[in-house]
Amino acid sequence: MTATTTITAMLDYDFMQNAFAAAGIAAVVSGLVGYFLVLRGQTFAGHALGHIGFAGATGAVLLDVAPIWGLVGLTVAAGVAMGALGERISGRDVAIGVVLALALGLGLLFLHYYTAFATQATALLFGNVLAVDRSTIATLLGLAVLTLAGLAAIMRPLIFASLQPELAEAKGVPLNFISIAFLVIVALAVSESAQIVGILLVFALMVGPPATAQRLVTGLWSGVALSAVLALAEAWLGLVIAYYTDWPVSFCIATLSALGYFVASGIASSRQEAR
Repeated sequence: MTATTTITAMLDYDFMQNAFAAAGIAAVVSGLVGYFLVLRGQTFAGHALGHIGFAGATGAVLLDVAPIWGLVGLTVAAGVAMGALGERISGRDVAIGVVLALALGLGLLFLHYYTAFATQATALLFGNVLAVDRSTIATLLGLAVLTLAGLAAIMRPLIFASLQPELAEAKGVPLNFISIAFLVIVALAVSESAQIVGILLVFALMVGPPATAQRLVTGLWSGVALSAVLALAEAWLGLVIAYYTDWPVSFCIATLSALGYFVASGIASSRQEAR
């Protein structure tokens, strides 16, 4: 059986078509947004947004609202709050850690009052891309368009503020607004990524590919492009591996993300030694 025949056979199933579409959308968005998250040194804040979103998703169920809207709503609210801290957020890791622990605790409390949601909660924590349906894909696509449009709108001042914050402030760039807007964009990207790899493994798509790209190339735009390509490749290859091994998709994607980073780190070290 050739590789082409194998892939064609896999795509005969509707659930695999849906999984590839959803994973592709979330991966590209995560790779693009995640690059700037890593560049700005705010990866912990991005991880915290996922944990906070868990409380929003479980709380939404108690209110008879779709979990994804609770996830989006609370992560966006948290993104605004974190963004308001501006550059001070780098010194608030302890406070953020306490808040995300509280958020997980609230999520468990909400589950206590709605135990029927336990299966969906597990999917939120660890991901279940194979259960994605067409309506979820449409929602992800809409969020992706909104996320990327927002990123494009603040792209120039975001790059300036990320690379030279002092000079940007002197030139009148509204750093506080950029910080808030960017973390709102990150919140949307986290909400999408969580649908694929789960809240606990958001780093797999949001941080792994961008960090790998920054190890391999030094150019900004080449790094952004490579980050998106790596995220897409890891998401799709993870789906293929999971299909033929029956391993969890999130595990496969997270493993590929980690391997990519370690290999890139080895290549970067070899280059430095060669100099």
